[in-house]
Amino acid sequence: MLVLSRVVGEMISIGDNISVRILAVNGSNIRFGVEAPQNINVHRAEVYKRIQAKRVHGKRS
Repeated sequence: MLVLSRVVGEMISIGDNISVRILAVNGSNIRFGVEAPQNINVHRAEVYKRIQAKRVHGKRS
């Protein structure tokens, strides 16, 4: 895992077409924005797990 320190307004680039910008820091909460092409799905981990579980459940039926 790569661990980076950034301040509000700074950006992290992933490959040529994905960027993560730090928008706000409030105590232990961090708000960030993700810019990615429309063909790249971006989800919170808990949402992604639900999507994956539905896919697995759907394949069993």
